[in-house]
Amino acid sequence: MQRNQIGLAIIGSGRIGTLRARLASEHPAVRFIATADRDPANAKALADKVGAKVHSGNNLEIINHPDVTAVVVSTAEGEHTEAVLTAIAAGKPVLVEKPIALLATEADSIIAAAERGVNGKPGNVRVAYTRRYKDRYLIAKEQIIQGRVGKITGAAARVFNSSSQALAMLKRDPHATPVVDALTYYVDLMNWFLDGPKLVEVYSRGTKGVLKAAGHDVDDVCYSVLTYDNGTTVNLGISYALPEKYPALGHAARVEVLGTEGVMILDDDHTDQIMYTNKGIPHVYLPDHTVNMVFLQSGTPGDWALGEMWGPIANETRAWLDHLATGKPCVHATVREARATLEATLAIELSVESGQPVRLPLAG
Repeated sequence: MQRNQIGLAIIGSGRIGTLRARLASEHPAVRFIATADRDPANAKALADKVGAKVHSGNNLEIINHPDVTAVVVSTAEGEHTEAVLTAIAAGKPVLVEKPIALLATEADSIIAAAERGVNGKPGNVRVAYTRRYKDRYLIAKEQIIQGRVGKITGAAARVFNSSSQALAMLKRDPHATPVVDALTYYVDLMNWFLDGPKLVEVYSRGTKGVLKAAGHDVDDVCYSVLTYDNGTTVNLGISYALPEKYPALGHAARVEVLGTEGVMILDDDHTDQIMYTNKGIPHVYLPDHTVNMVFLQSGTPGDWALGEMWGPIANETRAWLDHLATGKPCVHATVREARATLEATLAIELSVESGQPVRLPLAG
């Protein structure tokens, strides 16, 4: 099997960019790494950590570096579009963090550029919906493919998290709400499980409280019913307003899939793995935030153990690098799948605001 060498640019040297860079630095096909961040000090710190040859405060300069052959975009959500479009124009494959963008028009510009490509060759752009690479959801997808649940007639998912993480997200970008930035994982997961039916209606309700009191006009709780064109109905719920010291270090979730031939109940709360320590446990996303009691393995990206990162983000990053190096298929979301997921989350928020069902596609 022919193996391509990879020169990787990490655009955005924060938490997730750092994780992906550390994983990439150990991949046998990666022979060059460059880092960028709007804060040059962050880019340099990450470069020193992973042995990157080049670093810069100029994202576009790094994307266009002649030794870069592929790009990871891990900037803040509202900054994805420019970096992705630059990489597409340079003919370089891209892995961009979810959501693809915060506006449907920005997602449309990425789709148009990717499908136009360079010299008749479409752009290779994938969107990192990390839940697809968590073991339990990969195994669930296999059961669906094998027909063991039959036709999916209904599904449900709910996800809890602490207000401390919600407030950090909203401080980074006020448009990165829990629905658009976190429930998006489970919209994508349901669309991936269903694999074909189109979402045609969203009906949602929300309640404000803790987050609004902290200065953000955002719902503490949101529940939605999604209806697809084949009649399948899905219920999704989210609350990112739990106490700031809630023991989950990321998503505490439950997913159910109902079919004509079977049912799957996927308990992803991690409440069966509890640890209490007087020393405190660092939060995977929040610097200087610790908890004394923790649900082990609840960190959304995965966990460090014995010097290695284990879990969804490691699986996802390695699968994408394997895809580039060998041509091996991967299950990362396509730009059109990611756009459909973004539209669904925007429709959820529109329905909460209007108090009415919202039909899809959205007008304009």
